[in-house]
Amino acid sequence: MAKDFDLYRLPEEHEMLRESVRALAEAKIAPFAAAVDEEGRFPQEALDALVANDLHAVHVPESYGGAGADALATVIVIEEVARACGSSSLIPAVNKLGSLPVILSGSEELKKKYLGPLAKGDAMFSYCLSEPDAGSDAAGMKTRAVRDGDFWVLNGVKRWITNAGVSEYYTVMAVTDPEKRSKGISAFVVEKGDEGVSFGAPEKKLGIKGSPTREVYLDNVRIPADRMIGAEGTGFATAMKTLDHTRITIAAQALGIAQGALDYAKGYVTERKQFGKPIADFQGVQFMLADMAMKLEAARQLTYAAAAKSERVDGDLTFFGAAAKCFASDVAMEVTTDAVQLLGGYGYTRDYPVERMMRDAKITQIYEGTNQVQRIVMARNLP
Repeated sequence: MAKDFDLYRLPEEHEMLRESVRALAEAKIAPFAAAVDEEGRFPQEALDALVANDLHAVHVPESYGGAGADALATVIVIEEVARACGSSSLIPAVNKLGSLPVILSGSEELKKKYLGPLAKGDAMFSYCLSEPDAGSDAAGMKTRAVRDGDFWVLNGVKRWITNAGVSEYYTVMAVTDPEKRSKGISAFVVEKGDEGVSFGAPEKKLGIKGSPTREVYLDNVRIPADRMIGAEGTGFATAMKTLDHTRITIAAQALGIAQGALDYAKGYVTERKQFGKPIADFQGVQFMLADMAMKLEAARQLTYAAAAKSERVDGDLTFFGAAAKCFASDVAMEVTTDAVQLLGGYGYTRDYPVERMMRDAKITQIYEGTNQVQRIVMARNLP
């Protein structure tokens, strides 16, 4: 029987991509990560660097001017950016989240109109699903879209919208037939400049402070009917299909944050001396590092397998997407917390990056579906 040991090795081009993104992130993104967090400002330096290197939206197909990166390559980009700065990794991640409904279900006209500017770096794309009273129960949304001739008129409030106010384009889910619950929800592209679109104040968050999270207000927003994504009533199905793919990008973000914390902790324990020798020589510290590395590697393998399933659109993608996001984010929270512990009192101060990484890791257990919801999704889709 032939043995193909390349089955469990990343393709060479993916390894080269990792090296180039890591070098870019260390040179152009990491130096600003602490200030971005401290000042709670958008990481413009990261956006500029990513756009200059065509890494801000690598998932956009080549036919629309994009890099045409596969799902695994997209994961690697997000992972390596997150290793340097969690907030900055939401640029490529949310660009995929916001635009994937258009890629999956949009008309050819919509794709040409909105994917081109995204690929060029002229615009970012956000995703508007959650509402004040519709979080885990997304089908309970109240935002309405009413047909008026050749237009739709949207009214409502969307909450927890990542990069709101910075993005030019928004995929908005709205109720078009209240009698049908999830089958009465449709998806639309709304532009930042549309009359009636406004934004709330930035949320004051525990972590990822460089990525603005704001409410999006839709006040009689009148948009052309051809901005509907797919057929009427298919918006919720598109939203869920999107999350099957993009939960894997949150797993990637979690991996990167955790890897950054582990790398820093490894360096610290070899230099920090107590009782006359580096604390890395103590077995208790070694066991902590071993567990951190072991769990992180398990999370990476699961995430990469899920990315491969995303690219192939395998039948068990829903399970694997939820599993990767849930497991990797739980691991990230554990690894970053342990990294703080390994640095002792220093880890608890903002002079060292691991406390930022710990705060940034927490959100990966919550957004794109809490990990409790992921377990429900997995249970309903057991392979």
